[in-house]
Amino acid sequence: MSVPTGGLRILFATDGSQGSAVAEAYAYVLARSWGVSLTVMRVLEFPTGLDPENPVNRLYLAELMKEATQELVELKARAVARGISVETRITTGIPSEEVLMAAMGEESDLIVVGTRGRTGLAHVLLGSTAERITRAAPCPVLAVRAELQEEEKKGGHRHNLSAIERILVPIDFSDCSLDALEYGALVAQRSEASIRMLHVLEPVSYGLDFTLPHVAKRDHDRTAVTKRLSDLATALTSAGLVSDFVVSGGLPADSILNAAVVHDASLIVMGTHGRRGLAHALFGSVAEFVLQKSSCPVLTVRSPRFHPDHRRVLVRPSMPSNM
Repeated sequence: MSVPTGGLRILFATDGSQGSAVAEAYAYVLARSWGVSLTVMRVLEFPTGLDPENPVNRLYLAELMKEATQELVELKARAVARGISVETRITTGIPSEEVLMAAMGEESDLIVVGTRGRTGLAHVLLGSTAERITRAAPCPVLAVRAELQEEEKKGGHRHNLSAIERILVPIDFSDCSLDALEYGALVAQRSEASIRMLHVLEPVSYGLDFTLPHVAKRDHDRTAVTKRLSDLATALTSAGLVSDFVVSGGLPADSILNAAVVHDASLIVMGTHGRRGLAHALFGSVAEFVLQKSSCPVLTVRSPRFHPDHRRVLVRPSMPSNM
């Protein structure tokens, strides 16, 4: 698999909070390992309708601008010390709108954001701002929880911010999940990471007489799923990647979180739309729950951006309609 990186751009949106500090580490890791440039953006939250020329508002914005400018100077120095090419920008407005406009204007290949902070973009990013960014972003979005650093200090997990080593990709064979796997393959090669695919079988339903009337079908589905996952694993292996897969039952969100812990995943890559199962309304409760509870960063793939010279790794034979 050829993975050209020339011209790729990562947009890191920060507000200087603890949440952004943890996300900053991942932005550096990705930019350095991929050998790409990094744009760091700070949004000065200013609601639409307020007069920026009002004396009080002008003083407020001036203080924010002073603080943001100093923070970006320090951040750029940290990036340059790591050999990373950085551009910085400060905008004023609604954080989600400004980030989306910047990503579209710069044709960003990836947006990196923290998931907790003190204002605007960082205000419980799993709320409306995160939803707006992830739902409308023209490229994948990497969300990094601020709590990861706090949990690591307490010995909650062993993630190494210097590398992404193990990637978990939930998949149900819909187009969106296959796009996520394709993008996950790119991340894996650039980061020299392994991939584990996860398929979650729907819970078994009992009949009125407490029997399992669909056992035969479930066994058939598991066999078909295993064959399909094996084919995908073979394709990934042929591309030079280390990969395996697991099939589990239960609720999608719980299964994903459990698999991430068991696999000691460094990153979860998820598609955000699909036709059924895990991919059905994926940005609903499943994705939100995973983002809130995941022990590692979550990269959501709605509109993957691939280099013009990219050659797809995965072949997409149609799955049976009853899968």
